[in-house]
Amino acid sequence: MKFHKGSNRKWQGERPFEGGTMMAALLGPEESRRLQAGEMEEEEEGAGPGEEMPLQLNLGELDLTSDEFILDEVDSKRGQRQSWGEQWLSPTPLQGVDLRQYSKQVEAELQQIEHASIKDYIKESRNIASLHMQITACDAVLERMESMLSSFQSDLSSISSEIQTLQEQSVAMNVRLRNRQAVRGRLSQLVDELVVPGAMISTILEMPVTEPGFLEQLHELNSKVNAVKEQAFRETMACADVADILDRLKAKAVAKIRDFILQKIYSFRKPMTNYQIPQNALLKYRFFYQFLLGHERSVAKEVRDEYVETMSKIYLSYFKSYSSRLMKVQVGEWPPTLPREPRKPRSPGSHQHYALLDNSCREYLFLCDFFLVTGTPALELFNAVMGKTLAMFLKHMDAYVSDCYDSIAVFLCIHIVLRFKAIMAKRNVPAIDKYWETLLEMLWPRFEHILELNIQSIQNTDPQKLGFLDTRPHYRVRETGPQDRKALPNPIRNKDSFTRVGSSTALQSGCLCEIPSWRFLGSLLPPDLSPPSPQEFIEELLAPGFGGMITFVKEAEALAERGQLEKLRGEEARVTQLVRGFAATWKAAVESLSQDVMRSFTNFKNGTSIIQGALTQLIHYYHRFHKVLALPPLKGLPIRSELINIHHLMVEVKKHKPNF
Repeated sequence: MKFHKGSNRKWQGERPFEGGTMMAALLGPEESRRLQAGEMEEEEEGAGPGEEMPLQLNLGELDLTSDEFILDEVDSKRGQRQSWGEQWLSPTPLQGVDLRQYSKQVEAELQQIEHASIKDYIKESRNIASLHMQITACDAVLERMESMLSSFQSDLSSISSEIQTLQEQSVAMNVRLRNRQAVRGRLSQLVDELVVPGAMISTILEMPVTEPGFLEQLHELNSKVNAVKEQAFRETMACADVADILDRLKAKAVAKIRDFILQKIYSFRKPMTNYQIPQNALLKYRFFYQFLLGHERSVAKEVRDEYVETMSKIYLSYFKSYSSRLMKVQVGEWPPTLPREPRKPRSPGSHQHYALLDNSCREYLFLCDFFLVTGTPALELFNAVMGKTLAMFLKHMDAYVSDCYDSIAVFLCIHIVLRFKAIMAKRNVPAIDKYWETLLEMLWPRFEHILELNIQSIQNTDPQKLGFLDTRPHYRVRETGPQDRKALPNPIRNKDSFTRVGSSTALQSGCLCEIPSWRFLGSLLPPDLSPPSPQEFIEELLAPGFGGMITFVKEAEALAERGQLEKLRGEEARVTQLVRGFAATWKAAVESLSQDVMRSFTNFKNGTSIIQGALTQLIHYYHRFHKVLALPPLKGLPIRSELINIHHLMVEVKKHKPNF
């Protein structure tokens, strides 16, 4: 086998290419000689006898495994060779040359080159064989790797199918697990609801109802009975196994609860029993009535009716006794300093109604909490309990109002009702709102009627026929003033109304309840209003005996302030009359004033302060009268010599000062 340099083709059975002559013809004489000399040297060097050349595989450009093998370079060299061939085949250098001789030369040169190439291939045969062996081994390795990869690929495909199968099995197992858990949860709940433990049976049958364990097991029994009813509606077959046991336990629990509640209700009937304590005890077991209401409505109705009947009688008896005793206390207690006269109590009093309010609020809240009612059913149940008591109160109020002519008492009752109604609204208890409305509808018309009678009586009164009038404050004012101050819910907002209630400040009118009532009426007024000043009353006291002098002093001082003193020159006769009249009557006037004040004020402390104020004011006016007569127009009047000395007047006035 022969290899051609620069080619991978195999030459078998072909004759060597004879192209040496042609090559010589193409290269020229000098180049041909140099090429032949080089070939001969190579033959001499490689033709040593018995020498084995080391196998050095250096393919150069033929090494396909080299990174420097680039096809672009091969293409470029091919292009260079083509250009050389064109240069050799150019007719220019062959002009005048024998072509036959030149072709032989070229053929000879080609032959030499072919032989040299063959020698080169032979020289590198070991390397080529080693390369062939390496290529063969590499091909075998690659073939084994290919088989391994093929088997690995097939294994991966089988593993993928197995994983997919496992995933499907896992999903199916999860579905079965969830289904089993759901079934287990429902079955366990159903079993828990239907199974009746022995502890429940023994507790319901043997334990007292007041024990915490009984209440706990009663809750459990209530849950199981409700659950069995629900499952029976769904046609669950297991309900028939426990229905009989639950019915007997329920009957036993109902009997024990009934006896307990009725015993508590009967304890209300004992004399001197504070029924609020058993009520508080019942509130701790409010679930008992809820159990009866859910499972034995007939027993629940029996308990409710028994409670209504018992408490209705208790409240009626309690308020009857309380009202009668309170009336006796009001009629029996009478201040010894006041004139005794037959009279009826001022009003049924706020005590009964406040007790009614307090008990009504408590009872309404108890009924809503224990009997589980709200709204209209709660009001109906409350009326069943308190209806007789409210009817009794309305009857008493109607009897009192129809025969009452005390406008102040009726007015106070109206205010008390309004205040109590506000308290009930604040507590959010609408139990007796209709009762308050009925009272107001009863009191307002009567109050208006009494006021009309009072007005008509005043209009028809002839003061001349009254004779002597007792000007002292009415005993009602002195007796109930402090109580009225506490009972009135709001301050008096109008000073005119205060004047109507208090009275005029005129001494001659005989209505002097205003001044003695300062100590409690003043607290009824708002800050921007105050009772009439005592100074106004003192002015009225001084007016009958000393009014002329007081008026002259005020007029003269006003003229002096305006600088019109010349107008006083014509007042000589008036001044003379005032001076001589004061000197003649002042002692009698002061004595009369003191007596009138002491008769009008039973409170000696108030009377003494009024007298002291009046005498002090009298001295003050007389001192000012002296100053007016000292003015230029009146200074030369001879009547000034008849004036009483101011110090002498003060000494005489002190004799009329009361000492207590």
